[in-house]
Amino acid sequence: MTDFSPESLAAIGPKEFTQLVKSTPDSKIAEVMASDTRTKILDEVFNRMPTLFRAERAGDTAAVMHWIITGGPNGQDTYETVIENKTCTVTSEPVRQPRLAMTMDALTFLKTITGAGNPMMLFMTGKIKAKGDLSLATSIPKLFDIPKG
Repeated sequence: MTDFSPESLAAIGPKEFTQLVKSTPDSKIAEVMASDTRTKILDEVFNRMPTLFRAERAGDTAAVMHWIITGGPNGQDTYETVIENKTCTVTSEPVRQPRLAMTMDALTFLKTITGAGNPMMLFMTGKIKAKGDLSLATSIPKLFDIPKG
């Protein structure tokens, strides 16, 4: 599958999406994520986040994270992930003060969440900017079932 669109994303699972990101040229992903379909794709990805949350690994984690995705047709999009009481909720209308805020472009975001990019290297090279609790950032992979494609 090489169709990188909201419709194809809605029809495939996380592992297939991971394979799609890894097999699609960066230039094509960047083009799609700079278009009007970007919000639908980001919404689909973030709406799945609670289903990939590993409550059994959360312990007493209580955190608010803001994901600031730059480079959209209307500037940036911000999503809020709240982890508390062994649950995960996501909204595209942040209202709480974040313990961690991460800023990156859409291509970097998709590579990070699919395991196609090394988050530490992306941070070290400035592609991911983080403010707040950096130890929380390092615990994200254990809190979510990130598909390996």
